[in-house]
Amino acid sequence: MLTYGDDTVWTPAEDRYETMPYRRVGESGLKLPAISLGLWHNFGDDKPVAGMRATLRRAFDLGITHFDLANNYGPPAGSAELNVGRILREDFARHREELVISSKAGWQMWPGPYGGVGGSRKYLVESLDQSLQRMGLDHVDIFYHHRPDPDTPLEETMRALDHIVRSGRATYVGVSSYGADLTLEAQRIMRELGTPLLIHQPSYSMLNRWIEEPVDAADGKNLLAALTECGMGSIAFSPLAQGMLTDKYLDGVPEGSRAAAGSSLNPDWLTEETLDRVRTLNSMAGERGQTLAQMAIAWVQRPQETGQVTSALVGASSARQIEDSARAVKHLDFTQDEVRRIDELVTDAGINIWGAATASKHA
Repeated sequence: MLTYGDDTVWTPAEDRYETMPYRRVGESGLKLPAISLGLWHNFGDDKPVAGMRATLRRAFDLGITHFDLANNYGPPAGSAELNVGRILREDFARHREELVISSKAGWQMWPGPYGGVGGSRKYLVESLDQSLQRMGLDHVDIFYHHRPDPDTPLEETMRALDHIVRSGRATYVGVSSYGADLTLEAQRIMRELGTPLLIHQPSYSMLNRWIEEPVDAADGKNLLAALTECGMGSIAFSPLAQGMLTDKYLDGVPEGSRAAAGSSLNPDWLTEETLDRVRTLNSMAGERGQTLAQMAIAWVQRPQETGQVTSALVGASSARQIEDSARAVKHLDFTQDEVRRIDELVTDAGINIWGAATASKHA
């Protein structure tokens, strides 16, 4: 039996498409796996390549065909695309057509006024060219504007995305962290240009429910309803609320955790009230025969009154961790009583570090 992470010739599992559900993205013909692999924290130069290779191989064996990147993933920025590009060449060259590779741009990437936190045509096009060079690809399957830019006219950003598709650099385009009103306007522009937006990537979890909140500027629609109107799919990132919806913090803040380091998880969010609710959720997960993380991944994909999340985007630091996440697809259904109990127990806990407040404001 092949040990994941060794350097021998690897042959993917023949049964890799037998257990993973695949869903159509909005009104498009593209399908994504119910679980996609995000490469934010665990594919920089501070991690061993052998572990990255093992994780990607195991994910593909489990039917996870979507690998999600961004220009600034690392550390340092850009290193995740370089490392994944090497593994794609060495392990996945014969399987490129079976993969959906995505990347994004919108955060700081290089020095000077043109290199980040933007949505200008110059920044987006040049950033994607650099991403393609790092990964050794001639195109990505999905390219996102990573976040709204209030200093760039929305039409310029959308025209850049339209150009990116027409130039062959990306097959589809999408947006991330846009509010409901901005999403509706962005899709209106893209439809006029002839290149509709495919997908939205919002943060979403049981503790971060901003996409369910009505927006006055969108005629009272929430983001889910806006996506349905736009014919777009969605992929939820951070379904585990930066690790809060796992067993990691049930007994406090362990050394070496994100909360202890004060990085992407603010320790102030770990109030005793919130942790008590997380412990109750953990008990509910046990009743369902799942870990808390598996239930959290399943929860973001439950049917909504106004649409459905296409895929849950999860991170993984090892082959074993992606195996654990993939087991969520064995029990994706929730009873009405379970949904009611969860809704009564947890609402939005204000932990959206990406800030929906700026996502609905744009020049």
